[in-house]
Amino acid sequence: WPIGSTPRLAFAIGIYTAQRRGDIVRVGDQFREAGEPYDFLDFVQSKNKERNPVSVSVPILPALEEIIERSETGEATWLITRFGQPFTSDGIGNQFKKWTRAAGLPEHCALHGLRKAACGRMAEQGLTNHEIMAFTGHKTLKEVDRYTRAYNRKLAAISGAEKLARAA
Repeated sequence: WPIGSTPRLAFAIGIYTAQRRGDIVRVGDQFREAGEPYDFLDFVQSKNKERNPVSVSVPILPALEEIIERSETGEATWLITRFGQPFTSDGIGNQFKKWTRAAGLPEHCALHGLRKAACGRMAEQGLTNHEIMAFTGHKTLKEVDRYTRAYNRKLAAISGAEKLARAA
């Protein structure tokens, strides 16, 4: 989907913030805090908000910033329906499924998959599990490990191969 379209904005928010769909539909300028070198999204995640709240400060990366600037957004939330209203959590999940079908992607592609993919991308770039936890709001390393296990193995194999190659 081209930059400026709602599907691309939804994808960008998902892949660059690593948030659940319940938070993807809530984020927007209302949670933006100016910072250096990045602005941040500072908010309490919606999951378990009442019994076990998790606060996150997610950097707004330049790629996401560009997509936001070039997209139609709402006053409070970035993602809005074609009627100018914020999406609900279920609404964005259903709509994202339609967008993935229209793009010819496999049936199993879902919005939550972007959270896992974001964690994998971070692991591939060498972020530690603690750094990934800062984005995702996970409370334990076990939770992050579940999302990054395959990627960490690949990185370990590459690191091991480099050591073996130097020794040969």
